[in-house]
Amino acid sequence: MKSSPLNSAEKFDTSRANEYARQSRIALAGYDACQDLAACMLAASLGNLGSAKILVVGAGGTAQEIIAMAALEPTWCFTAVDPSEPMLAAAAQQLQANHLLERTRLHLGHVEDLAADESYDAATLIGVLHHLEGDGAKRHILRSIRAHLKPGAPLIVAGNYSAYASQPLLLAAWGHRWRQHGASPDEVKVKLGKILQGADPPHSEAAVQQLMFDAGFADATRFFSSLFWGAWLTRKTL
Repeated sequence: MKSSPLNSAEKFDTSRANEYARQSRIALAGYDACQDLAACMLAASLGNLGSAKILVVGAGGTAQEIIAMAALEPTWCFTAVDPSEPMLAAAAQQLQANHLLERTRLHLGHVEDLAADESYDAATLIGVLHHLEGDGAKRHILRSIRAHLKPGAPLIVAGNYSAYASQPLLLAAWGHRWRQHGASPDEVKVKLGKILQGADPPHSEAAVQQLMFDAGFADATRFFSSLFWGAWLTRKTL
């Protein structure tokens, strides 16, 4: 996505979509490792299910979660949802390059736009929550996903958590991460300004857990962490 289901999809315009693959891999150290581990966690959770149907919410940009899951599980199929047309188009290009369009249905819009009777064996929500303003919007998207999951189905949630300004050491390290990849001091200052103003992450891991609990999911297991970023696996409660 990575954007709000309400009104912020426009911030992921064509220019941002074009740079998303590079920018996301710098901003999140271990981007590909997180996607690979998410695929492994879902495979471990689903066991020998066979041809699972996976709902991928906020799939726009790299579609890396689909690429990773598809490589590990050749019988899985996917529904990729994103409200940003440029981001979904970028994902489609990556899926085509990896010969995965035949296994993926693209849906431009929101989870709640899906047919009410569509159900899935698992879902992912990666890089989305911290772009949704307020806990209400965060709970809304989690509940919308839950409505399309089978009982006990696993959900991967990944994104930034912690109020950025509350973690000055992590924020400084994040700036050096950009400097490590060639950004000038002025560019780093601009990027730090954007991260402080351009997102609304949950303020702690406990807050992430509470959001999932409020939306009808069980206790989550964290399997990845990188500066402000965390990734968890939870399940729909019965």
